[in-house]
Amino acid sequence: MSKSSQPTLAEIRKWPATVSVPLAAQALGCSKSHLHERIKAGDSPVKIIPFGSRYVVITADLVRLLSGGTEAA
Repeated sequence: MSKSSQPTLAEIRKWPATVSVPLAAQALGCSKSHLHERIKAGDSPVKIIPFGSRYVVITADLVRLLSGGTEAA
């Protein structure tokens, strides 16, 4: 997968348990600034964990969202 292409669901399933906001935004097809805004507003479409001064996204929740909510998180 190149940096500019959107990852497939199969690729995302192989990611570590948590990923960075920029990587999650790429998977969702939005900008990292948009996802950061949603996180700060408290309405992120995926579960996040505060990690020091940054956030990480729970990959299982990202998979659940992208598969239409049919997979257990």
